[in-house]
Amino acid sequence: MTDQELEGLAEQVAAALLARRWMLAAAESCTGGWVAKVCTDLAGSSRWFERGFVTYTNEAKQEMLGVEPGVLAEQGAVSEGTVRQMAAGALARSRARVSLAISGIAGPGGATPFKPVGMVCLAWAVSGEEMVSCTRHFEGDRDAVRRQAVAAALQGVLDVLVAA
Repeated sequence: MTDQELEGLAEQVAAALLARRWMLAAAESCTGGWVAKVCTDLAGSSRWFERGFVTYTNEAKQEMLGVEPGVLAEQGAVSEGTVRQMAAGALARSRARVSLAISGIAGPGGATPFKPVGMVCLAWAVSGEEMVSCTRHFEGDRDAVRRQAVAAALQGVLDVLVAA
């Protein structure tokens, strides 16, 4: 996924949100604000990108997004339970109608036998709609995993907007 391809995805997200007059909030962990950067690289993005939360630690996820300590303790930061709460927290703590959340293991360290490098959990929430989440496994080095996660997050926004 090239920078130009990410920009193209962000442009599609922008058009879909602007058509609805909705805004997006991003809750990011392993991508460190990359989704927010791709979105705000587009001129006029303040009309559709409301805010981003970079919550790299468990404490930040709890304090900024309201992720329950029990979910983190039982399922871990890289889990669908956690990203679902991150997405819900981003909606609750913003003026956005749509949110996305990402948490994963970009590597090269941090892996466990059950959570390998490249495992990324994503969630998308739309006000008043059923939340969507998934777990993906991406290949490559840290940069490649993060880049693929950003692309998956943006594509997921398009997918939930079509369904909304």
